[in-house]
Amino acid sequence: MRAILIASILLAPLMAQPAKDDEAIRGIVKTYIDARDRDDAKAVGALFTADADQLVSSGEWRKGREELVKGTLASTRSGGKRTITVETIRYISPGVAIADGRYELVGAADTRRMWSTFVLAKSGGTWKIAAIRNMLPAPPAK
Repeated sequence: MRAILIASILLAPLMAQPAKDDEAIRGIVKTYIDARDRDDAKAVGALFTADADQLVSSGEWRKGREELVKGTLASTRSGGKRTITVETIRYISPGVAIADGRYELVGAADTRRMWSTFVLAKSGGTWKIAAIRNMLPAPPAK
């Protein structure tokens, strides 16, 4: 019984950590959208690892922070309001997480409802985006 109590006390900070990390990850995704809306290349770039990449729904694969920032800001200029609502966060290992969210683009040529998956890495106490995968659901095959 005493061992369980000691283990509970020692593990409590570790068990509380994911809630703080969840908040930080949701904040990174929100900051990403906000920086895009402001057309702020420096702020967008600061969110990514140097080797980050993004596969967008058109099939374009942006590799490296510079290409990713350039493509991200170019796509924002096409108009519309973008939102990403993170629905799930899963920790693969300490310091590595996958966040999935609904991605909606409203007010451009048409409304597009997509999914985004973010792979995030924590280094030096800070979460950074290592990869983004955007998916536009296709109609079911017949």
